[in-house]
Parts: sequence; structure tokens; C-alpha cells
Amino acid sequence: MGQTGTVNGSGGTDLAENAPEAVRIPKVIAVTSGKGGVGKTNVVANLAVALARLGKSVVILDADLGLGNVDVLLGIIPKYTIEHVLLGEKTLPEVMIDGPLGIKILPTSSGSEDLTHLSPEQKLVFLAELDRLEREVDVFLIDTAAGISSNVLYFNTVAQEILVIATADPTSVTDAYAIMKILSKRHGEKRFKLLVNMARSMRESKEVYRKLTLVSDQFLDIAIEYCGFIPQDDYLRMAVIEQRAVVDLYPRAKSSLRFLKLAQEILDWPLGTLPKGNVQFLWKRLLGDNDGAKP
Repeated sequence: MGQTGTVNGSGGTDLAENAPEAVRIPKVIAVTSGKGGVGKTNVVANLAVALARLGKSVVILDADLGLGNVDVLLGIIPKYTIEHVLLGEKTLPEVMIDGPLGIKILPTSSGSEDLTHLSPEQKLVFLAELDRLEREVDVFLIDTAAGISSNVLYFNTVAQEILVIATADPTSVTDAYAIMKILSKRHGEKRFKLLVNMARSMRESKEVYRKLTLVSDQFLDIAIEYCGFIPQDDYLRMAVIEQRAVVDLYPRAKSSLRFLKLAQEILDWPLGTLPKGNVQFLWKRLLGDNDGAKP
């Protein structure tokens, strides 16, 4: 595949923006945490809105296959799921939910087991739909489930970038380390990005980063990049109660400004190595395609 582009400020080639339409490649980012209660889904929703505010086309895959709640957080009720696409009853555009500022949410079915027992015809239909979708997306955000289940590990291994969410809570730091350890030891992942959520100060967020790098430098062969923090913010809590993204409802709040800063930095991240991170490749492996071995 011929790929052209310009070198961005971070030394990478921004193919997603500069490639011809026929080879447009979205950034695929898995957002994970190792444990629940760290505000991961809130980060995904607000990051998506922030990217949309910067003029990008964003799709969220709610990859908690059974307990997904991106739609709940944004006060949206899905009528259809991916299952309807697989059955040939709906197209992806018909299944996707419209969110604030034009973001799209792709709601999943109740379990991944059904995805591995599809006929070849069903797989072809779904992959054809993905091909059309991929050409229209700049950033594809995967909101993984909490924990270290096989599905969580899978979605992390096929993304171009793994953004780990942690808080200052010691159990959150421990679980963030645990998921990086498993992904490193079992699946060869070597690069992670860290975002500290609900931090009371930059010092507190840097302390979380210090703790994780201290133990990872000693026991793991990985690199952790600090991506900043989202501050504790009353406006963020108020937006959750209103079932709105804080970036949309209170765009001048401290947390909103941090999300916008992170969104701009994400656009400067160099595009990862393909096929890892390619949307079709991601789903071909999850569907049990023989061309790709499951992790």
C-alpha cells in the first residue's frame, strides 16, 4: 500500500491526516486501567469530544462486552448493536449512535463468544462495513473493560497505542502495573502511555508516574510515557450527573482544558506500525479469521 504524509512535530509521519482518502488510516487507541473506579469511560467520552472539537472524526468502541456504559454516561440509549450488523439486519452507520459534536459510538453485543462463531458470509459482510467506516475515521478509541480478562488483553494488543488510566489510589497503581506486566510478559507489549485521572495536583500525578516507572524499570523491559493528568474538578462531577461530557457542557473547566491539551498531543503521536492498529485487522482477529492468530 502506498503511504504518503508529512513529518509532524514529534518526528512521526501523520498518515491519518495527509494520506489520500483511499489509504486513510485512523489512529487506534485502547484506553485501559486494570481496575474499575478510575473514571476510564469518562476519560474516553471526554477525549472523544475534545478530538471532535479539534475537527476530527472520532468513533468509540464500547468494548466492555456486556457491561458497556459509554452510552449511559452520555445519556444515550442504543437501539441496535454490532450483533444486528453481523446478522445482516443493519449497517454500521445504522448501528452507530450519534454523540456530542458528531462523535460516533459503536455499541457492542452482550458477549464476544458469538463473534467467534460466525459464518464466512457474516464475516465478509461485517468487514465490508468496516472498510467503509475506516475511510471516514481519524481516531478510533477503544474503551476496554476493567480487569485483565482475555478480551481486555486482546483489545490492548491490537491497538496502535495503549493509554493506561490510573489514580493516586494505591490499588489503582498496583493494578495499572499488573496489566502492563501481563501485556509485556505474555504479549510482548513494550510501550505504554500513562494518564493520571482525578489528581489533586501535578505533584500527585508525577508521584504515580514515579512509582510505576520505579518498579517497571526494575522488573519489566517497557517504556512508560507520562501523558499528564486530569484534575479533580467539581465541573466534571456535575457533568456526570447531567450525563454530559464536561468538554461539551463546561468547555472552560480545568478538566476540559486538560482533555483538549491531551487531544492535541494525541494528534501529534506518530502512527504506529501496521497491521497492528488497523481497524479491519482488529476485527478480523476478533472474528477468528484464520489470517490472524489470536494473542
